[in-house]
Amino acid sequence: MSWYSFIAALEQGLIFGLMSLGVYLTFRVLDFPDLTVDGSLPLGASVSAAIVATGGDPFLSVAAAFVAGGLAGAFTGIISTKLRILNLLAGILTMIALYSINIRIMGSPNISFLNRSTLFDGFRGLGVPGYAIPMIVALVAVLALKMALDLFLHTRFGLALRATGDNPRMVAAQGVDTHTAIIAGVALSNALVAVSGALLAQSQGSADVNMGVGTIVAGLASVIIGEAFMGDRSVFVATASVILGSVLYRMAIAAALSFRFGALSLNPSDLNLITAILVIGALTLPRVRNRLKSRALK
Repeated sequence: MSWYSFIAALEQGLIFGLMSLGVYLTFRVLDFPDLTVDGSLPLGASVSAAIVATGGDPFLSVAAAFVAGGLAGAFTGIISTKLRILNLLAGILTMIALYSINIRIMGSPNISFLNRSTLFDGFRGLGVPGYAIPMIVALVAVLALKMALDLFLHTRFGLALRATGDNPRMVAAQGVDTHTAIIAGVALSNALVAVSGALLAQSQGSADVNMGVGTIVAGLASVIIGEAFMGDRSVFVATASVILGSVLYRMAIAAALSFRFGALSLNPSDLNLITAILVIGALTLPRVRNRLKSRALK
């Protein structure tokens, strides 16, 4: 793997780290399997791309993506809690609806704005190599939002949200509106995913309606890989492990795609196979590690 491939993988790992934080919030904190993310990531990308392509402020476009993702997540939470639709089905319905909405926003299935100024251009001229700017901006963004999420989950409402995922009946008995907690949690999750999509679009200089395919798989893989290495002993450690998992996941993919052994090589069409192998390995690692510890103690 070349130096530029390493930087690109690190950049993508950090950008998708925001998406993984959103997936962690629904799957681990709320215990709410949410497939909306496959639609909210391209939603954030399409909103940001549509604004930047028309000469709008790229920073404002990221804020608009955050709001749009939050609305999409809130819709999923509302139809799941208020209309009593199964959470998995609610996410699928929103994801399907977002496919058409994203095309409406962009005016076509894809949009390019390579000749427009992005938020990364605002950091040029600071003595940092141009190829490293997206990585540094992504690092600052993911760390800032990680710390904000850590603080939020330790607030009174954040604790209620965490308790809702652990034992909704007990929380309801304490007078907490679990429906509000679920709606707010799913909204925040998809808002983070949409920001990830906005940064990804500005990094690539384009947005596509199909760029969210497989997002949920990548997010779950990042969560599982991170927990296999760092665990989830506290909120701080759990969110850090998710970001680490996202980086390791992208690094592993980049390394696998650069693998060559004679006539044997992997290509982008093998991405799902690579992901499956990584997830299986991450799920097996803790068990193997425990067995080795138990043998060492005997």
